[in-house]
Amino acid sequence: MAKESRLEAIRRAVLRDWRGGEDPEHLDKRLHLPKEFLASILKQAGATEGIDEERLREMWKEVAGDFVARHATPVSLKAGCLTLHVLQPAMRFHLEQTRGVLLKKVQEAIGANLVKIIRFQVG
Repeated sequence: MAKESRLEAIRRAVLRDWRGGEDPEHLDKRLHLPKEFLASILKQAGATEGIDEERLREMWKEVAGDFVARHATPVSLKAGCLTLHVLQPAMRFHLEQTRGVLLKKVQEAIGANLVKIIRFQVG
């Protein structure tokens, strides 16, 4: 082993002279992975607000019932505003009339801190 370590020392010395310096650092040493920054980027973008889309749709179906859920679907939940896509103006009028009751049911289902208002989009 003494001979190998001597050979290794000579090899390192030759490489150091040839490169003009010590061995370079491992290339991955200063590499940053996306997972280190993803959570903070999503938080700054506001993308961590709300709940999972599938959970939101299931909650809406339970709260609104099958008939209303077929005619009005959740589009987004951002900054406490639940936006619903409504197929017909008549359904929007009905939902506008029952907005308070719907809001209370939604808040009970997923939490009052997540949903503050409900907005409707017809189209």
